This record gives sequence, structure tokens and C-alpha cells, in this order.
Amino acid sequence: PKAELVEIPDYKMVFNRPRQDFQTQKKSIKLILAVKKPPFIYKGTDILQHGGFKNFYYNTPILNCLYNCDYCFLQGMYPSANMVVFVNQEDMQLAVEKELQNRPYPHDPLMLSISYNTDLLAFENILPMTRTWINYAKTQPDLNLEVRTKSALFSAINDMEPIDQILLAWTLSPEKIVKGNEFDTPTLDRRIAAIQSAIDSGWKVRLCFDPVLVYPGWETDYSELLNMIKSELDGENIFDVTVGVFRMGQDYFHRIRKSKLDSKVYYQNYENEEGVVTISQVDRKSVQNFMGEKLAGFISEGRIHFWV
Repeated sequence: PKAELVEIPDYKMVFNRPRQDFQTQKKSIKLILAVKKPPFIYKGTDILQHGGFKNFYYNTPILNCLYNCDYCFLQGMYPSANMVVFVNQEDMQLAVEKELQNRPYPHDPLMLSISYNTDLLAFENILPMTRTWINYAKTQPDLNLEVRTKSALFSAINDMEPIDQILLAWTLSPEKIVKGNEFDTPTLDRRIAAIQSAIDSGWKVRLCFDPVLVYPGWETDYSELLNMIKSELDGENIFDVTVGVFRMGQDYFHRIRKSKLDSKVYYQNYENEEGVVTISQVDRKSVQNFMGEKLAGFISEGRIHFWV
């Protein structure tokens, strides 16, 4: 109500201007309302986890995130930390309908990640866009939505009737990572409580351990995390699990590295594999073996998807 309103011809004049400091802007985020221009939907790339869905896409209802995770690619992708909310969601939905008709695998649903460049559920008390997209999915039987989040705000959509087309995907990390790298996010126990509420209400839930950060003692921290999850949640009620390691496009990585001299995440021994900066193949295999062993007995092997 007390916001100062400033009209601009195009959001990129503010959002893309040079010599901005992402972390400084994080201390006082501004909200930009804009009209998005095409493209409205994007094909998933190899750096993303498709989770077994052949027709995997993402869109960008919002640019940037209320949270400030140390390892997040957004701080290298965008010059600004301000939030951009696109007001023409109907144009995005029309693009989805066109893609539904032309999807490469017509007998499989189209899986659309609506919170790849943001945390849509974390924003739900400000603008109910998760709710809008869930209601839209109800009109498109061949459309599935993944809502990836670190939020504990499941209560904001808990009055809605669950449908099988919606996959609520929570990213979970050891408490050490939450406190040291996932700034401004809810605590681990609050996320797990939100997951349990979603399960109790009949929603499909995915657990995401992505990225699994490798550092001295990481196995101990992730063992504690998985033991906590096993004690709090029933694997039979989990739709699936995704496991990934740190990975980032080289341009984003080097841009962040120059600006975050105090972050240990960007000063490790990484490998560059065809433009993707990630940990060594040996470490990736260690993560896959470790997480596979720890998840055994909690969820069937066929419901675990790895990016390693």
C-alpha cells in the first residue's frame, strides 16, 4: 500500500541495466510488473532433471526468487535481484496449449515446471500464482505441473482439491546447508511438516536432494538428513525422489565466482564438461552410490532419478 509506483516503458530498462550488484539488491528487493514477450515456454535442457517425463518443459511466470541460496544459478543468469512478475499469464497458457498439441511424444503428458526460475509457492501469499496454474491445469488433461519449492507455505493452497496432474516437489538439504547456504529459506523441520501436510491432504509429493553438495564430512550430514526424513515420512507416500549434484552453465558460474569471493561453493575443484561446471565423475559416482544406498528400503529404486 505504501509502495512508490514508477512507470517504465520496458522492464529490461531497469532489470537488465549494467553495473548492478545482485547481493546488494537482495537486501531491498523491488517488484517489477511487466508484460512478457515470446517465447513463453522452453524445452527442458540436459542440465535439468526431467524426472522420467519425456515431454519436459518449463516456463517463467516470475523471474528471480525471494530466497537467496548460495549455489543458485539465478545470481549469474540475471544482472538484477529484483523480482519480475509477468502479468500476461494467459499468453503463457496459450503457448502451453500449442505445445500440448505439438509435443514430441503425443501419448505422454507434458510436464511443465512452473517454478524453475523462482520459488512460486514462496510467493503465494503475495500473488496466488501457484493456485492460478493449478486451476488452469484442471482444464488441460494432458498437462502435468511440477511446483518445486523450499517453502513451508503449503497452507496457502491447502484448501484446494488435490489432483494427480500436480507434483509438489520439495528441495531438502541438511540443516548445515540450510543455515550456511540456503539463506532466507524455511528450516528443514518446517519443510518436512509442509510435506507431511501435503501428503495428508492427498497431493503427489516429490523429494529433491538437489544439489547434494560435496565437502569434507558431507556423508555424515546427509546421513542425518535422510535418517530424519525416514523417521518423519513414509516412503510409500512419496511419488518419487530426484538426486543431483552441483552443476551450472560456465558463463553463470564464472560471473558469480567473480562477485562471491567469500563463498566456498565457487572455489572447489570442478570440471568443465561441454560448458557445464560440475564436480568430478568420481565424486558424482560417490554421491549416486551413497544416496542410492541410503534411500534403499525407503523408496523403490525405480522411483529414484539421478543427475550425475
